[in-house]
Amino acid sequence: MAEPNIAQKAPFPVDVTAGKKYFWCACGKSENQPFCDGSHSDTEFTPVAYEADKDRTLYFCGCKRTAGAPLCDGTHNSL
Repeated sequence: MAEPNIAQKAPFPVDVTAGKKYFWCACGKSENQPFCDGSHSDTEFTPVAYEADKDRTLYFCGCKRTAGAPLCDGTHNSL
């Protein structure tokens, strides 16, 4: 399996809205990080859907190596 591009070695803080769907970029190629812009079309990666259950700030993974996609689990600290 191919490794995704590292968009950044830190999470992306995002203010999410309850009921809204977000599509996290899994390939690391999107120009609209941390969200998908379709750049994965030439890869084996697909975006990960996330639906917010309430309004709050979440931290979406920027290194694309999290075990808890799409949210950051601190993996970037070991890169």
